[in-house]
Amino acid sequence: MRPAERTAVRAADPADAREPVGKPSWARPPVLVAGLVVTLAALVLMVLASIALGARSVPLPTVIDAFLAPDGSNDHTVIRELRVPRTLLGLGVGATLGLAGALMQSLTRNPLADPGLLGVNEGAALGVTLALGLFGVTDPAVYVWFAFAGAALAAVMVHALASSGRAGSGPVRLTLAGVALGMVATALSSAILRMDQQSFDRMRFWLTGSLAGQTSDVLVRLAPFMVAGLALGLALARPLNALALGDDAGRALGVSIGRTRALTGVAVTLLCGAATAAAGPLWFVGLIVPHAVRALVGPDQRWVLPYSALAAPVLLLGADVVGRLIARPGEVQVGIVWAVIGAPIFILLARRRRVAAL
Repeated sequence: MRPAERTAVRAADPADAREPVGKPSWARPPVLVAGLVVTLAALVLMVLASIALGARSVPLPTVIDAFLAPDGSNDHTVIRELRVPRTLLGLGVGATLGLAGALMQSLTRNPLADPGLLGVNEGAALGVTLALGLFGVTDPAVYVWFAFAGAALAAVMVHALASSGRAGSGPVRLTLAGVALGMVATALSSAILRMDQQSFDRMRFWLTGSLAGQTSDVLVRLAPFMVAGLALGLALARPLNALALGDDAGRALGVSIGRTRALTGVAVTLLCGAATAAAGPLWFVGLIVPHAVRALVGPDQRWVLPYSALAAPVLLLGADVVGRLIARPGEVQVGIVWAVIGAPIFILLARRRRVAAL
């Protein structure tokens, strides 16, 4: 083994006493575990808020009674049939988009990578639009396959466009290719929906990104894809850590470069396809959350991935609650709220000279 490779092996060894480059000095494992517990507690509180707050606020004792002793009252019915499925959907969509963004940023070594900015969400949305508008498919268990196909095709096309030429697929080229392809996919989706008013009425809220209007049956059908994507993505933490040292060092550590990239692509496709099929295209969730997490815990994917999967639903459910409270008795879709929050943050990130280390 060459000296450089031996150095890489020692640097990647968890038992090595030295801290990885870019890791905050306070980010020790006990502190990070405590941070995960705090994030989980915040998620529980946000789940309770999502169930209790809305066009009509419900007292917490009534929420508890709806689970322990349902009596068929109006409040109990709203909680069990509307707010609980909506909250569970927000949990699943937030976790999948947060993890998908972290995986994409790690794989591409691009701190601005995001399922929306790289066109993956728009590709999935185009697939669903084709299923609904042209083929009349209304069953989520069926049109989720169109979402997967659209997400995978968009990811391949963006990478191919960004890699063309001598410059290679740098962060800026990937972002530009993703935005351009996403605009094309959005235009095609709009053109298809304009030809069918019924499909347009069905999808106009979905296209803005919304957790409303989905039943528990939809969540049950999409949950296996979300769980599979989450499990696969979290299992890729160690190989992605090795690839962060470079392809040569990754091979020296016994990582299969092609296999890791292929599995990461499968995980991202599962996560983005299921999330988009459930809630529509949501921007900035997969960009802001992993970026903030990496700034706090460092570049180690063993911490970045679970933190992103837990923190993203906290913020997504929070934005959904805000959208319900600011427009009572109506609501503002979560996709609009996130766009208002995420756009200025993205501008700040893009203007920074230094970003959190990958």
